[in-house]
Amino acid sequence: MNTPAPDVSAPPERFNFAAHLLALNAHRAERTAFIDDHGRLSYGELARRVRQAAGALRTLGLRREDRVLLLMHDGCDWPVMFLGALYAGIVPVAVNTLLTADDYAFMLRDSRAQAAVVGAALWPVLRQALAQGGHEVATVVRFGPAGEAADEPAAAAAPMPMDGAALLAAQADDAAPADTHGDEPAFWLYSSGSTGRPKGTVHTQANLYWTAELYGKGVLGLRENDVVLSAAKLFFAYGLGNALSFPLSVGASVVLMAGRPTPQAVFERLRQHRPTVFYGAPTGYAGMLASPELPARSEVALRLCSSAGEALPREIGERWRTHFGCDIIDGIGSTEMLHIFLSNQPGDVRYGTTGRPVPGYELQLRDENGTVLTRPNEIGDLYIRGPSAALMYWNNRAKSRETFQGAWTKSGDKYTRDAEGYYTYAGRNDDMLKVSGIYVSPFEVEATVMRHPAVLECAVIGVPDAEGLTKTKAFVVCKPGQSVSEDALKEFVKSQLAPYKYPRQIVFVAELPKTATGKIQRFRLREQETQI
Repeated sequence: MNTPAPDVSAPPERFNFAAHLLALNAHRAERTAFIDDHGRLSYGELARRVRQAAGALRTLGLRREDRVLLLMHDGCDWPVMFLGALYAGIVPVAVNTLLTADDYAFMLRDSRAQAAVVGAALWPVLRQALAQGGHEVATVVRFGPAGEAADEPAAAAAPMPMDGAALLAAQADDAAPADTHGDEPAFWLYSSGSTGRPKGTVHTQANLYWTAELYGKGVLGLRENDVVLSAAKLFFAYGLGNALSFPLSVGASVVLMAGRPTPQAVFERLRQHRPTVFYGAPTGYAGMLASPELPARSEVALRLCSSAGEALPREIGERWRTHFGCDIIDGIGSTEMLHIFLSNQPGDVRYGTTGRPVPGYELQLRDENGTVLTRPNEIGDLYIRGPSAALMYWNNRAKSRETFQGAWTKSGDKYTRDAEGYYTYAGRNDDMLKVSGIYVSPFEVEATVMRHPAVLECAVIGVPDAEGLTKTKAFVVCKPGQSVSEDALKEFVKSQLAPYKYPRQIVFVAELPKTATGKIQRFRLREQETQI
C-alpha cells in the first residue's frame, strides 16, 4: 500500500547526524535539552560536551568506524557519549543494561569493540564479561562514582577503567565533526531477542534523520515547547527516537530516568516535570491504569502518548483516553527499521488497529509464497519499504538475506488490512496458530481475554493435544486483588470469539516472561511447555 510521501528533503550525501543536531540547536544554547536524576543539561552545554567526547574518543586512539560498546543507564552522559561517537565517525554499539556478563561477552566478541563506555553501576558486570577474554577492548571509560572495590579488575583481561568526567574535562571543545557519508555505518543496536538470540543491527547516519522527520515531526508533531518522557530506554530503537533524535530535532526537552519505569516512577515524573508527550508500551500502560496511585487528569500536562513494542489492546487505549483526555497513538516499528512505520495518528485513532502506514513508508502483505495480498482482511506477512532500513545484521549473512530483501524489509509480523486501509496485528510469524485447519491470531485471543475486568495481561501459545492437534493455551496475570475462574474466563472468551478460538487451557501466573523493552517472550513459554 502506498502512502503520500511527505515534503521532506533528503539529507545531503555527506551527512553527520550529531553535527546536524548541534547546528539545528545552536540558537537554543540556554534552553534545557535533558533533565536526568541528578540535574539538567542545556543545549549549549550538550554541544560543548559532545565535541569534548568526540575529542576524547579520538585521544584514546579510536579511528573512524571503530566500535565502542555503550553500556549505561539513561542519564545525560548517555546522549553525550552516543552523539560524541557519531560526531567523531566512531560507531557506538548501544546495549541493553539488563543483560548478563555472558551476553556482554558475546556482544564484545561479535562487535569487536575497541573500547567500552560504562556507567559505574554496570562496571561490575562488564568487568566479568571482559574477564572472559576473546575480545579486543583495550580501554574502558567509566562514568559515575567508582564505589567500593570498583577499580579492581577481575582479571588481566579487564583493563582498569578511566574516569569519564575527567577525560572529557581535559579536552578542548573545538573538535571538528567527521566528514561522514549519510549511508555510512553510524551505530549498532542489538535486537531485543523476543524470538531468540540478539543480532547486531547496523544503522547509518541518515537513518536517525529519516525517522525524526517522518515520525517524530510528521506523525507526532513534536515541537520546541514539548517536554518528553520515554519509558523505553535509550538503548532500545524505540527509546532512541523518543528521547534523543526526535526531541533534539525540534529543540524540545527530555526527561531521563536511570531506573525501571515502574508506574510509581513514571507518575512521579509526570507530576514533577509535567511532560506533554509520554512514550510507553502496552504492558506499562496496563500497569499504570491498574495502579491505585494513577494521577488525576488535572495533575498532568499530557497532550499525546505513544505506544509500541506490541499491539495495544483496545480496552487499554479507551480507558486511558477516558481518564486523561488524550489518545495513545499505537504504532509498530522494529530495530531493523529503527522506529515506527505503521501507526495511528493524532485525529485518526482506531483502537484495536495499528493504524495506517506512516507517510514515507510503503507496506505490503504477502502470503507464504510471496504473493502480494490485495483483498481485505487476509492474514499476511508484513513487508516495509522505507528510507530508515538498517544495512544488515553483523556477522549473519543468512538472516540478513532473509530480512533485508532488496528495497523491502520483512518484519516477521503478520497483519490484516481492512477495506479502509487500517492494519490489525495478527501475531509474529512464529506465533501464528493453525487450529482446526484455520489460522488463529494469538493476539486476537489475548486481546479478548484482556477485556475481562479481572485480567491485567495475557499471552497465548499453541500446544499439541493428545492427538497431536494444536490447541490454544493462555497464560493469564490477574490485576492485583482480583481473580476469575478458568471456566468463567473461557465462557467470557467464547461469548466474543468464534468457538474454535477460545483457549482450551488457562494457567494463572504471577508474571509473564518479557524482554527488557516489555515484549512478551512467547518462545519462552513454548520452551517451558516442551520441558514439561
